[in-house]
Amino acid sequence: MIDVLSRLTAVKEKTSTALKAAESDPGASVVLVAVVREFDTKADKAGRQSATESGARDAVIELEQAGDSAKAAVEADPGASEGTNQAVQDAHLAICILKTEV
Repeated sequence: MIDVLSRLTAVKEKTSTALKAAESDPGASVVLVAVVREFDTKADKAGRQSATESGARDAVIELEQAGDSAKAAVEADPGASEGTNQAVQDAHLAICILKTEV
C-alpha cells in the first residue's frame, strides 16, 4: 500500500498553492475563491482522517469531490487568470491520481 499520509501532504501543498493563486487573482470571482478555500480545508481534514486505511480512503474520496468542484468553478470563471486555472487544475489532478492508487 502507498503512503497515503505523505501523498495527502503533497496534495495539500497543491491545494494551498491553488488557494493562494485564487486569493491573489483580482479577476477570480468570490465563488471561485470560496470553492478553492473549501478544497484546501478538505485537504487539511483529509490529513487528519488518514490514520486508518478506511479513513484514508474516505478522506481521499471526499477530497476528490471537493477537487471536482474547484475544477468546475475555475473552468466556469471567465475572470480567473491562467495561473489560477493551472494551480487549481494541478491540485485536482494530484487528488485524482491519488484516488486511483488508493
